[in-house]
Amino acid sequence: MMLEAVSSILKGASDIAQSSGVAKSTSAVTQLGQTAQTGESARGFDGVLQQVATDAISAMKTGEAASISYIQGKVSAQSVVEAVMSAEQTLQMAVAVRDKVVQAYQEVSRMAI
Repeated sequence: MMLEAVSSILKGASDIAQSSGVAKSTSAVTQLGQTAQTGESARGFDGVLQQVATDAISAMKTGEAASISYIQGKVSAQSVVEAVMSAEQTLQMAVAVRDKVVQAYQEVSRMAI
């Protein structure tokens, strides 16, 4: 359930960025900087959001797997707590990113043209 929540939060933030044109303008700026850079280090805003979503889902899966392993008696309670705390931190970060994207979109939409 938490994985679905993180996925929907980050997908919503990515959709807002793409629909508002932020991703396109960021990609254009990124493309200007790509003349000196090559590889994955130069990617657009939507790519960064996608990577954050992937990392968040991975951390959540790790926390869930650690919990299941503890129930089966395979790992210690300390490792479960560490994994769950990491997943919680990741979820908080995902929510903060979503909030900032929504706030930026609202600020841009209020600007006079």
